[in-house]
Amino acid sequence: MSSKVAVVTGGNKGIGLAIVRALCEQFRGDVYLTARNEGRGQEAVAALSDGGLKVNFHQLDLDDVASIAAAADFFKHKYGGVDVLVNNAGIAFKVADTTPFGVQADVTLRTNYFGTRDVLTHFLPLVKAGGRVVNVSSAVGVHSLKMCSPPLRERFRSDDITEDELTALMRRFVELARQGQHKQEGWPEMAYGVSKIGVTTLSMIHARRLSKERPGDQILVNACCPGWVRTDMAGPKAPKTPEEGAVTPVFLALLPAGATEPHGKFVSDKTVQAW
Repeated sequence: MSSKVAVVTGGNKGIGLAIVRALCEQFRGDVYLTARNEGRGQEAVAALSDGGLKVNFHQLDLDDVASIAAAADFFKHKYGGVDVLVNNAGIAFKVADTTPFGVQADVTLRTNYFGTRDVLTHFLPLVKAGGRVVNVSSAVGVHSLKMCSPPLRERFRSDDITEDELTALMRRFVELARQGQHKQEGWPEMAYGVSKIGVTTLSMIHARRLSKERPGDQILVNACCPGWVRTDMAGPKAPKTPEEGAVTPVFLALLPAGATEPHGKFVSDKTVQAW
């Protein structure tokens, strides 16, 4: 067993890379950059190392459960668990993309919701007492929630929605999108937004579960919006740099020992937002 450890998914570029860099500078422990592609991940590690930062790499692909399980097993045996987990990895289709919406919904939710959920299924039991879990969501999810039908909004905002119910709703959206019936059933025409409704709601479910099952461990779980950031995904017109986008995720990852809040919240600009 070694020192404390922080793990960042999708860490090879954009906001993820900026989060890794900030944690290397501020977190007292080992930092792991994880990425789907080992070559690109190792290149990012080399660039950070050339800048004088100490960082490690482990392969982790949200779309490959075997990859997630192997990574979880590594951290369990090397560190006895994890102290900080930042679920940053995600995808988005460009607005102008002509891929059929049903396909966009399937692909987007497969990574952003189901992949993130798979990571949490394997890693949440490994989070040590005093640990911090940060799920990078988006204000687009808030906007999409407002566009859902009242019954859907009520379920996503309810304190008694379960992970199984949420997952069934996410599957239902994909199924309806494939059939072109999602709008008639009260869903918005926003696959990315719906995926982030899922990520934020899942964060709240997990926070409630940890408070109930591990009340003395002071683990804090939150979802956050990094803002509109200039990345390959968001494009060059966004106002924030990746470093500025990393501020809120890093703030949540480094909440001081003994802190009791925020927990189970959606946070933007280091401030709890209405859901």
